[in-house]
Amino acid sequence: MSSKEVRDIGVEVVPPGRKCSDPNCPFHGSLPVRGQILSGVIESTKMGSSAVVKRDYLHHVKKYERYEKRRNHYSAHLPPCMDVKVGDKVRIMECRPISKSISFVVIDGGVDE
Repeated sequence: MSSKEVRDIGVEVVPPGRKCSDPNCPFHGSLPVRGQILSGVIESTKMGSSAVVKRDYLHHVKKYERYEKRRNHYSAHLPPCMDVKVGDKVRIMECRPISKSISFVVIDGGVDE
């Protein structure tokens, strides 16, 4: 795949191998990405072109000088050119609101933490 077919999104990620015609794909469409980059695990892909990404992290409680586990779920747009399934580690990046609950898009499917 030549570099002319894939847009540069401004982040060091490996572009997907397949080409898609999705207008909301940051690599092959016209969706701009900006802001936060988060990593998590795909929990569900039952929403068609979207995925639910679960993110576990530690939060410091100053009063007790301890950490507590926290968990968030993010709805993210899943372009058809990304080959990911439930349980895969992914990186998502903030974008403009695509729908009521989707303001992130999957940009990388092979994250090693």
